[in-house]
Order: sequence, then structure tokens, then C-alpha cells
Amino acid sequence: MEKATEFCLIVEGNYFTVEEAKHALCDPFIEDFVEQTGRFRIQNFEDIQVVTGISLGDLEIGEIDEGVYEISCRTSPLILNRRKADLLAETLRRQAMFDEISIEPLV
Repeated sequence: MEKATEFCLIVEGNYFTVEEAKHALCDPFIEDFVEQTGRFRIQNFEDIQVVTGISLGDLEIGEIDEGVYEISCRTSPLILNRRKADLLAETLRRQAMFDEISIEPLV
């Protein structure tokens, strides 16, 4: 059986730290969740679906270069396949928290 290809998003934004970039990634999803439910707790990261089958808790972000970050599911048992990566990129573009967003195979 052939292993599914995993993808990641490469995003650029004017953030000084990984923590700032992580907030930029998470905040719009958290705000939507609070609007829908009226509350938020840290354990809700697993309840917030960023795309079908991938929760906010499944995503991780790491700095590649100054202002360039990789968003992936490296430590999650779930796979960010091409379709889900496309959907996530589309969502992030609508949220406009990052200047540039591209999709690349995870190596």
C-alpha cells in the first residue's frame, strides 16, 4: 500500500516570534468558536475543526526563516493531504492573517 503524501503550508507574515505567528493562526478560529459556543477553554483546541478531520490541536507551526513559517500536522497522527491543505490555505487566505500562503509536500 502506498503511503499518502503529506503536505504543509508555508506562510509569510510580519511576526517577530513563532508565538505571534501561532496566535495569528489560531485567533480567528478561536473567535469563531467563541461566537458559536459562548466560551473557550484550552482543551477546546481538539474541538475546533479547521478543515474536515483536522482540528486546531492537530496543527503545529514552526519558523523556517525570519517571517516564514511552516504549518503542518507533523506530530499528529492525522495527515494533511493535498485536498485538506488546499482547504486550509483557502481559509487562511480569507482570514488574511498571513501575507503569502503556499502548499508544499512535507519532507
